[in-house]
Amino acid sequence: MGFMLVSGPRARTRRRRLLFLAGSVVLVCAITFAGVGYQLFYREHQDPLVPADAIVVLGGEHDGREDYGLRLAAAGYADTVVISNPYINDDYNRGGRALMERVCNAGTPEIEVICFDPDPSTTRGEAMFVQRLAAERGWKSVIVISWRYHLVRARFIFGQCFDGDVIMRSVPRDYGRSPIFWSYQFAYQYGGLAKAVILGCD
Repeated sequence: MGFMLVSGPRARTRRRRLLFLAGSVVLVCAITFAGVGYQLFYREHQDPLVPADAIVVLGGEHDGREDYGLRLAAAGYADTVVISNPYINDDYNRGGRALMERVCNAGTPEIEVICFDPDPSTTRGEAMFVQRLAAERGWKSVIVISWRYHLVRARFIFGQCFDGDVIMRSVPRDYGRSPIFWSYQFAYQYGGLAKAVILGCD
């Protein structure tokens, strides 16, 4: 004897409730993703500029960050500029090699420029390198330059790896307002924060 699936008003009502519940959960998750991402990664989280022992330019796009670090040094905020170049063997951006050659040789009698290839080629590798330099040179504070959307994660990682004070500064550039761009950055930075929590700085 077989069984026949009965589709009546109760079944349809149950399906509608399940669909409504699923849709509500997705909506809440999307709102949370966007709202928290906006607060952490879209809004500005840079610190007021104060003199420090060194200026650290994190790797990324050649979007003016290297020259911004050099300008801050010329303005008297530090006499050492540490520039990360994790793409030393790559044509990461058109003209990148020529730019790095220029900024890495931009030292003066008053300003020392140190370029390095972090190991690993991540923010964690950059923070570990800066900590080693700080231990050798007695640095107590650094100004760290990166993308606006990277500042929260970079601050967290430097807080794990660097013993001194960290002043975060965002690259002065146009970040645009594309929803696709910011959705990607929110997801990437969430993942990077989770990875930083797991890895620590050992």
